[in-house]
Amino acid sequence: MGKIIAIANQKGGVGKTTTAINLAAALSVLDKKVLLIDADPQANASSGVGVKQDQIIFDTYECLVNGEDIKVGIIPTETPNLYILPSSIDLVGAEIELVGKENRETFMRRMLASVKDDYDYIFIDCLPSLGLVTLNALTAADSVLVPVQCEFFSLEGFGKLKSTISLVQQGLNPGLQIEGVILSMYDQRLRMANMVLSEIKDIISDRIFDTIVHRNSKIGEAPSLGQPVIIYDATSKGAINFLNLAQEFLTIQEEIPA
Repeated sequence: MGKIIAIANQKGGVGKTTTAINLAAALSVLDKKVLLIDADPQANASSGVGVKQDQIIFDTYECLVNGEDIKVGIIPTETPNLYILPSSIDLVGAEIELVGKENRETFMRRMLASVKDDYDYIFIDCLPSLGLVTLNALTAADSVLVPVQCEFFSLEGFGKLKSTISLVQQGLNPGLQIEGVILSMYDQRLRMANMVLSEIKDIISDRIFDTIVHRNSKIGEAPSLGQPVIIYDATSKGAINFLNLAQEFLTIQEEIPA
């Protein structure tokens, strides 16, 4: 049975989508079958793995709100073992259309039920805000991965997300866990970044991954070609960071009791 992991932070610009694309791709390269759910109407995860508009039959909005078959909507990417359910701007409407529906927080859980056993891991790239789509993702997920940028303001977003997770655990998904915190956009040349790194480790009591994702130009360039960084430039520091992160992630999974 596959594990569903929401990648979320209620602060934007912390590397959430970058983490979703590149961790999923790195796991795929390590022979894990991975599905990426693009749950952000900006659809950056979709374009970041090379999805073209003419490839899309059903997107996340149509599968989530209209009940279209997710298996028809899923698209294989150019990265072996990596698949995606793409998004579109239509997903903005889901926030309004789900409001009046019964059990509105469980639509994504039901959407993923038919494919959960088909993949080793399913990652959901969430919006950087708490709305019904993000709430659906947290209700469907087994755990949450939290990218945190190495700056003080990012801690505020993490604190808000922890409060949201607690509420979801109480009412909608008691089994939801925090998978861990990933420190991103780290620049060791900056004194401030090193101060923040130390501060974050003091404040956050949850699991912090040992692998830190450094600032790297290749990570920024790769999405313009519709490729994860490990496909764009496998020798780059960014690709190596995400490959190390994927290996650490898998080691942790092996330690979790069945």
